[in-house]
Order: sequence, then structure tokens, then C-alpha cells
Amino acid sequence: MCLIAWNWQPHSRMPLVLVANRDEFYARPALAMHWWPGEQVLAGKDLQAGGTWLGLSRNGRLAALTNYRSRNGLRACAPSRGTLVAAFLNRADSAMAFIQDLQLSGVYYNPFNLLLFDGATLMGFESSSATTVRFQAGPGAVSNARFGTPWPKLLRLQEGLTSAIDTGNANDAALWSLLQDCTPAPDHLLPSTGISLEQERTLSAPFTASDGYGTRASSIVRISANGASALETSYSPTGSVGQVAYAFAF
Repeated sequence: MCLIAWNWQPHSRMPLVLVANRDEFYARPALAMHWWPGEQVLAGKDLQAGGTWLGLSRNGRLAALTNYRSRNGLRACAPSRGTLVAAFLNRADSAMAFIQDLQLSGVYYNPFNLLLFDGATLMGFESSSATTVRFQAGPGAVSNARFGTPWPKLLRLQEGLTSAIDTGNANDAALWSLLQDCTPAPDHLLPSTGISLEQERTLSAPFTASDGYGTRASSIVRISANGASALETSYSPTGSVGQVAYAFAF
């Protein structure tokens, strides 16, 4: 997952609305969102390493992951970061308890950001600095840097989601248009993360499509006090390859 934005209103009828795009190599095999057999996990599945990027549980938990873009090389022997999402969804303790475990074990993984909702609190963990983030009510977002780092695509998606909610226009069609925005950022706004300028341009749009790599899934999640819904579209290099929708009560 490379871009996530949300609106967190803990005392409302709809505490959490979240939109996200997962970017990955097209050749990496994955399954669309589904209920994992024998588990309480609703998520897509990375068939190469067995983890996932975004998921919900039957009792109202949510977890989402982004990789952290670093100038340092990745360790091939590190465990899959995607397994952390399913691990949280299959537990019953608090987000804080899970993060306390990560304070010790997070160093074994390649760098990541993890967003966690335990049904009561919304929290984040930045493994690059072993930092715990406690989110207050309101909008938020994360891409492949620390939470809230103002990359152009992060600001565009967060501001678009906020505007849609504030104007009462946060229907599926409006949120899909935000996630499918292919407009690159101007060069003077691009971050410098150790990749080429051409790559920075390509990755600066909320929806990415390039040779061999791009947005593989777009997701809209709504969590109310009594249930949740999730809508996900999967993509290949030639466009959409299917959509799944789920709604369930806690």
C-alpha cells in the first residue's frame, strides 16, 4: 500500500472513512479482498510472501501498511511486513499493546508505517524511528514516508477526502475519482527520495501506472459503530480487472 487517507471522527455515527491505493509490481501475484479461511481477516493477499496491505476483522478492527521509501537497500532476509496486518486483525488486544510489541520486533523488518484501529482508538507506528503516533479526530494520511509527510499526492488525496466529507459528497463515485487521479505533481513540489526525477514524477500521482509497476488496488472502507463496508477494485496494466464489495455487522 502506497497511499492512505482517512477521516477519523470517534464520536460520530461513522467514526472512520478510509481510502487507499496499493502500488506494486504487476508481476507480483495477489488475490483480491476476501475472507481468509479459518481467520477473522477480510483482506487481499500477497501470494508471494503471504501478507496483506489493508484489512478488516469481523469485530471491527482495521490495519493498513505502507512501505517506507529509504535510500538504504532492503534486506532480502527480512520477514514480510504484510504479515503484521493479519497478525493485528487476528488479535483482540489494543492497538497500543500491539505497538508495544513492535517497539521490540519492528527492527527485524524492512522499514514500514502501520495504521491500526482497534475499535476505539486510531494509532500509527513508524518503524524507521520506532515512533508511536496517536491520532486525534480529523483527517490524516500516510504514503511512503512518515505519517503526514506533505508529499503532493498525500495532500491531494487528504484534502479531497476532507472536502468530500465536509460537503456531504463522500459517495463511492466521488471517492473513486480521488483515488484514480493520474495527474503528476509539478517538478518543484516533488520530494527527493533517492530515485530518479522521472521516477519521482511517475510516483507523484495518487494513481500510478508505468511499465511493470503501478496501482494494483483501490479501496474504500467505512466503519460505523455497528458494522463496516469495504469496496475494492483491482487493476492490471490494461485497467480494471474486477471489483469486490463487502458489508458486515460486528
